[in-house]
Amino acid sequence: MSIILSLLLIVGSLILFVTVLKINPYLSFLLVSILAGIILGLPLGSIPKSMGKGIGDMLGSIIVVISLGAMLGKLVAESGAAQVISNSMIQLFGTRFIQWGLMCTGFIIGIPLFYNVGFVLCIPIIFALVYQFKLNAVYIGLPMLAALSVAHGFLPPHPSPVALVGIFHASMAKTLFYGFILAVPIIILAGPIFSQTLKNIKPLSTSYEFKDFREVKSHLPTKGISFFSALLPVFLLGVSSLLGIWLPKNGIWNQVLQFISDPGILMLLALVIASFTLGDIKAKGIKNLMKIYEASIKDIALILLIIGSSGALKQILIDSGISQEIALIFIHSPLHPLILAWLISASIRVCLGSATIAGLTTAGIIQPMMAHFQLDPSLMVLSIGAGSLMFSHVNDPGFWMFKEYFHISLKDTFRSWTMMETLVSILGIVGVMLLNYLN
Repeated sequence: MSIILSLLLIVGSLILFVTVLKINPYLSFLLVSILAGIILGLPLGSIPKSMGKGIGDMLGSIIVVISLGAMLGKLVAESGAAQVISNSMIQLFGTRFIQWGLMCTGFIIGIPLFYNVGFVLCIPIIFALVYQFKLNAVYIGLPMLAALSVAHGFLPPHPSPVALVGIFHASMAKTLFYGFILAVPIIILAGPIFSQTLKNIKPLSTSYEFKDFREVKSHLPTKGISFFSALLPVFLLGVSSLLGIWLPKNGIWNQVLQFISDPGILMLLALVIASFTLGDIKAKGIKNLMKIYEASIKDIALILLIIGSSGALKQILIDSGISQEIALIFIHSPLHPLILAWLISASIRVCLGSATIAGLTTAGIIQPMMAHFQLDPSLMVLSIGAGSLMFSHVNDPGFWMFKEYFHISLKDTFRSWTMMETLVSILGIVGVMLLNYLN
């Protein structure tokens, strides 16, 4: 069987299991990994060993960052810091520039919060303003959700970017820096500017009531503490990167800095500090704080399993030798490697509907080729991340969440949500190619 046909059969099986047979992605990756091992001629006894190594390698490099990021995000939400941030941004921008305020709010709270949590948290903010000022929900809400989507696809500590950084051995700080450079213009173009075309989208029904399901908190953190705690990982990454330029390479302080700037240690430090600034340990006790952290792990358990099982498939491709053969085929492709990675990621995203699975599957295909390319691995992370956001449609849960919360038709959901995600993806690869040219 030819290499390309084998790869199409493997990826096609994954799409079949997830979309048609409705098998959980975690189980689908495991089943397809076994199938891939058989198709590619690995000895049956070595298939479980390859899968175990792939899962261990994948989770070993990212589980600390993702789990600590989930804890920090949950704390930001539960403490009311996200609410304080949103209120502050709305007061700052006023009703005239309310779109820009919501966009900034979505981006700031989208950095520490995982996408689904951020989405659910943003909805009450949007609709409270819709009812208070009699505004068009899609028009003012889309920029906020565009900011969330960009953070989810491009920026650590979100699961897919963190996993891709580990796979390609990229610099976390550099990926975050490039991600910010891309994020700002993309959010503006796909958010406030694009939403100007959506002012005439009306809900199917105006009789429904939207209930604000956020818990009303009597004691909220201050603005300074809220912003400081939510953005602490970004701040620490930036400071450690700047200090690394100035400190002597062989000095003791440089060794201390290297220890602190490790993504896992850095996230742990950020969480410890936020536990004191937002955790209110004296009033509520450490036991209550630990319950918040335990709940956060439950929220991401399935995500971690999916990421780990994708490592099994990646290792099967490596151990079978097909990854090197694929690399030799694609290395002579007329397409630029960054565009090739974006196309593969976008194709899988359209077929499967999951940005995380699209990114991880693409990484397994592309990673063996990196030795043949003179590329910054951080740009490859962002290229795949951009492709993984392409054309969200009916197989993506986010599509239906947007449709049902905003009470709009399928046509208007495609016109607003799907077009916004597509713009983010296309603008993302354009920005990556510009960065690569300037690099």
